[in-house]
This record gives sequence, C-alpha cells and structure tokens, in this order.
Amino acid sequence: MKGYNLKLRIGTRGSTLALAQANKVKHLLEQRGHQCELVIVRTKGDVVKHTPIYNIGDVGMFVKKIDEYQLAGKFDIAVHSMKDIPSKRPDGLVLSAVLERESPYDCAITNGCKFEELPPGSIVGTGSLRRLAQVARLDAGLLTKAIRGNVDTRIEKLQSGEYDAIILSEAGA
Repeated sequence: MKGYNLKLRIGTRGSTLALAQANKVKHLLEQRGHQCELVIVRTKGDVVKHTPIYNIGDVGMFVKKIDEYQLAGKFDIAVHSMKDIPSKRPDGLVLSAVLERESPYDCAITNGCKFEELPPGSIVGTGSLRRLAQVARLDAGLLTKAIRGNVDTRIEKLQSGEYDAIILSEAGA
C-alpha cells in the first residue's frame, strides 16, 4: 500500500540450504516491492548435531522453534523445507505458498572415484534412512554411517577421510 513502509521479517534456519531457500523467497518478495529481512533461528535440529535424525524421534525438530517464534510475533512469515514440516501444523499457522521444487534426485560425492568403483568396506555417509537402505540394497559390501551437519560440514568430513563417499540431495549440493 502507498504510504506504508513495512518490512517483512522472514524466519529461517541459518544453514546454507535454509538461507538459500529464504533468500529466494526474500528476492521474490522484493521484486514485488516488499522490503524484507531475514531472522535466523537455531532449532533443536541445529543444536543436536551428533545424533542421527532418525534416532532423535522429535517430529518437527527443524521447525518447532520457528513456529513458536512466528506465533509470538518475532517475524511475519517463515521459510521451511517441505521435508521438515509435520503434517499437523500448530493452530494459527498455515502453509500458504510452495515454491517450485528443485531437483528431486540424490547425488553421491566421493574422494576421487566413481561411486560404483568404491571397494567393499568403503564408508558411505548419509542422514537419510531411505538412502541407507538404498546403499545396503546394492549389496556391494559398502558400510553406511550416519552423517549430520550442513553441506559444507559433510563435505569437510568426506575430505578429512572420515567417509569415502557421502550421499546428499542434489538440490542441496
């Protein structure tokens, strides 16, 4: 509206992927004439870093605190990854927009060879139960190990030799 200079506050996690998604939303809103600022929130998923996600058992651990802050008025909108949003939303919050999906594919990153050339006993890291099952189904003698952290952290763990390969979402890599 003319005469008003409102700044939309956008709640988001501080990971590289979350910031990329939030900045995309911010850019789209700014193209439409809205001023925006990002408000970064550390969630339980950001704090508990050494336990595999599937062992924590806390549904919505990447969105709960953001939801609480939004309901408390600390920001106007929030940007989440769809995979993190529980099917039951808190009263007062709605899923109002969904961006076009990025790549739905996975990618494997190795220390210098093709994934299919990894020797038996190689350690493959992923944070996804689905991907762990897919590696086991290959029956190639590969060992799987849970991995946590943002993309940069996971790549550092690969480069340090803790893993021989890691599997990530192509959209986040």
